[in-house]
Amino acid sequence: MSFKITVVCSGIDASAGAIAAQDIEAEFRDRRRWHQDVHCRYENGTLILCGKNDFDRAGLALLDEFGDCLSAYLKDHGAVRVLSVETA
Repeated sequence: MSFKITVVCSGIDASAGAIAAQDIEAEFRDRRRWHQDVHCRYENGTLILCGKNDFDRAGLALLDEFGDCLSAYLKDHGAVRVLSVETA
């Protein structure tokens, strides 16, 4: 069974949002390969990260790693949360 997970972080400054989305997507693609088909985008003050894996039924592993990336790539950000988890 595989899970499609979407996590979000609001409160992202517009001047940093698009670049952060690119950096975070590259981080998952290059260094966190246990998550597959990962995409990150910036929309209206929110970073949205979507990915798939076969072990994260509640989305908490992806959420935790997203939080690590936010701390590494941004000075300030809001809270992170799991938006959805679907079986894929």
